[in-house]
Amino acid sequence: MFGGQKKLLVLELCMVVIVQVIVTISDSKLAAADNKHSEMKLPSDPSDFISIDCGTSGDYIDNETGLFYESDAKYIDTGEINEVSPNFTAPAYHLQVRLLRSFPQGMRNCYTLKPKQGANHNYLIKAIFVYGNYDGKNQFPSFDVYLGVNKWVTIDFVNDSRSSTVLEIMHVPSVDYIDVCLVKTGYGLPFISVLELRPLDNSIYQIQDGALMTIRRYDVGVISRYTRYPVDVYDRLWTPYNFSDSTVISTQSTIYTQSLDDGYKIPAKVLKTAAKSQNASIPLSLYFDDPLDSSTQCYVYFHFTEIEKLKEGQKRELRIELNGERNLTESISLEYLKQTTTAPNNPPINGSRLHFSIYAAEGSNLSPILNAVEALVLVELPLSPTNLNDVNAIKDIKQIYKVTRNWQGDPCVPSNLSWEGLNCSNDVTPRIISLNLSSSKLTGEIATSLFNLEALTSLDLSYNNLTGPLPEFFAQLLNLKVLNLTGNKLTGSVPDALMEKSNGGTLLMRLEGNPDLRLSVPFHQKKMKFITPVIASAIVVLLILLATIALVLFKRRSRGGMITGYRKQVSLKSKNEAYTYTEIATITKNFATVIGEGGFGKVYLGVLKYNTKVAVKVLSDTSKQGYKEFRAEAELLRSVHNKHLLYLIGYCDEDEHKALIYEFMENGNLKNRLKEQTDADSLSWKVRLNIAIDAAKGLEYLHNVSKPPIVHRDLKTSNILIDEKMRAKLADFGLSRVVTESGPNSTNPAGTFGYIDPTIRLSKTLTRKVDVYSFGIILFELITGKPAVIDMDLGSDAYHILEWVIPEIERGAIQNIIDPRLQGQFNANAVQKMANAACSCARPTVDERPDISDVLAELNKCLAIEMDPGTTCKTTSSNMPEEACSGKSTEITPFNLGRLFEERDEDC
Repeated sequence: MFGGQKKLLVLELCMVVIVQVIVTISDSKLAAADNKHSEMKLPSDPSDFISIDCGTSGDYIDNETGLFYESDAKYIDTGEINEVSPNFTAPAYHLQVRLLRSFPQGMRNCYTLKPKQGANHNYLIKAIFVYGNYDGKNQFPSFDVYLGVNKWVTIDFVNDSRSSTVLEIMHVPSVDYIDVCLVKTGYGLPFISVLELRPLDNSIYQIQDGALMTIRRYDVGVISRYTRYPVDVYDRLWTPYNFSDSTVISTQSTIYTQSLDDGYKIPAKVLKTAAKSQNASIPLSLYFDDPLDSSTQCYVYFHFTEIEKLKEGQKRELRIELNGERNLTESISLEYLKQTTTAPNNPPINGSRLHFSIYAAEGSNLSPILNAVEALVLVELPLSPTNLNDVNAIKDIKQIYKVTRNWQGDPCVPSNLSWEGLNCSNDVTPRIISLNLSSSKLTGEIATSLFNLEALTSLDLSYNNLTGPLPEFFAQLLNLKVLNLTGNKLTGSVPDALMEKSNGGTLLMRLEGNPDLRLSVPFHQKKMKFITPVIASAIVVLLILLATIALVLFKRRSRGGMITGYRKQVSLKSKNEAYTYTEIATITKNFATVIGEGGFGKVYLGVLKYNTKVAVKVLSDTSKQGYKEFRAEAELLRSVHNKHLLYLIGYCDEDEHKALIYEFMENGNLKNRLKEQTDADSLSWKVRLNIAIDAAKGLEYLHNVSKPPIVHRDLKTSNILIDEKMRAKLADFGLSRVVTESGPNSTNPAGTFGYIDPTIRLSKTLTRKVDVYSFGIILFELITGKPAVIDMDLGSDAYHILEWVIPEIERGAIQNIIDPRLQGQFNANAVQKMANAACSCARPTVDERPDISDVLAELNKCLAIEMDPGTTCKTTSSNMPEEACSGKSTEITPFNLGRLFEERDEDC
């Protein structure tokens, strides 16, 4: 019997051990499950993350998150690095916001992100901005942030008391890259502290059009803990939130989240806390009233998990109501420790003030709860980017030639931020149709990437240092109508296909200034060796006849001692520029439309092939400017080339018929624009500043770049032409003269009354400062809206603009001279600075006038002040004093402007 008891005892011990083993195994499985669900493999490898610390000098691993952060040096080549005051920070970001990158130059500056997954994948893009008084001005800026070609949001620290802003947006790009751009809006400089990209599951936060920007993401039931990676595998930023008059509940049990079919992957740590109302009859109320408006589409995601152990048979059931009038959901039944996400977004929610109420469902006696909630708003993306082939091609060109222009973001879109030197079509998907890289210091061979710009109609690569052969692929660009390669170092022969298009009139090709480039022999000439002796004899006879005619003409010209039409035609010898008088008549439709008139004659509207508008200036018989000025203007414009000088397309020099053909400027000349504007449609101050800068750049090219320097001699508002984008070019070079190295030339007074430098009448000496004086008058016209010579009412004498503006400026009343049509829409400091520059230009002593490059520098500062009112306006140039209209400038009256009015003679 004892033996039986012993066996029984052993059996009981074995059972205990087995039970303990089972319990241990169960606990291990539960722990493993908990670990599996709370620390399971990430949905995307963290190496797929893009994490950029803007402004830092080197890469590093963040100790708090374990994430790898890069310097932004390889993402952007503009901007300045600044240090933030140490007492400023951002939630869950401390190390990353110590530095930032600001952008004083350029209207648009962009970061280009290239995620590994490429196009058509869902991404979370996060941008963080911590001002932190980095500039010491304590002036909060405002600027726009763009997602690709569309505006994302305005960062407005001016009207927002927060010292930091965190932006999040969910976006599915249609291309393999994402541009995040910062755009100036006129108040302060754009800046950025952190930029991040995280791949998301493609099944979540999805809409058909646009992108979704986060406005709320609450971790309900916690007080001060911000949650991000690695707790959240997507690195979403969860903000602590609690309801008033609610009870916080929590659990330490395992939350069964992040199953394979759950794309949201809400962190278990977030779901382990919640808020519940005091009883089943009281709802939880959630208000969203900023930054919504009545048209905003809002998308809300409620995340629930039952974390209370309920009595057997009990189950919490909820419903959600909007604004007390619309049920968003049917009854939602929660299961213990299991996540439920409800997204009542079909149709999307609208309203300027959204009030969400979470009620206990009918028949439920348990209080409603909420664990987490997200609210996002639709960001519409109406604009399409430029054709991808064009984008890739132009970016290749930028890299190959190391183009130093501020080419950032999309080349064409939006149109007001399109790249300098480009024109694009207005298609839904824009194409690049013209490219002007003239005088851009390009070196090397012509890039084959140009061949990929299939829609190109005009290409200007003139005045660079391009070498190697002229590629034949230009002939395969079916839309190409203008090809300008003047002033390079190309070698070899011009391809036959290009010559045929040029000779056939389908391609305007300019190749002069390439001494080692040979015109190819046409195909039919290559077969000359096969012609018959009879044809060869006929050609010999014809050559003899032509030689005889040429000899007769030469003798006749010698006897007459006059320049004949034949000689004149040869003197302007660019074949591609020559037009007959018959062609001129055809182009102008028999001189039907007059668009201007000057000392040379009338200017007519013309149309070349492919509906290209031109301006045709025809020398009249009664013109004050004769053939000498005609030839001077044509030769000058053929020898100089700059985007701020009017482009000469061609000429006619046929017997008594003389004409010059220019590019057409849609908005006419500055004189008429200033004269004809109404209060409701005036030239804005910013436009006037840009016009002044463009004109100064053109004059700087003539004075300081052209070799030898050139004096315009007739600078005035009617000779400043404005294109469709309100950018300016200098025109009318008929009176221009070259200043030789031996010294300034003596000359008779020339130009237009009101703009003529008064000193030239006494000294008879021509220098570049003559133009500087005229430019000062133009600046005053831009400020005041008045002409150089102001006519009074009938019976009163006219007076010069300086007689009015100088006294007003000297007594500190500059507000009295500002064009009232501007209606106060200008920065007073910028106006004052331009006025000082104008005074310096119009100084009575020639030597005291600044160089045009100094004037241009001051105008650029004016524009900087206008764009950023915080910019210092202290002048640094010794030639440009801060108070140019005081001191010696008061001596402007001894020029006796009244006497000059009596001298309105023919030489003006």
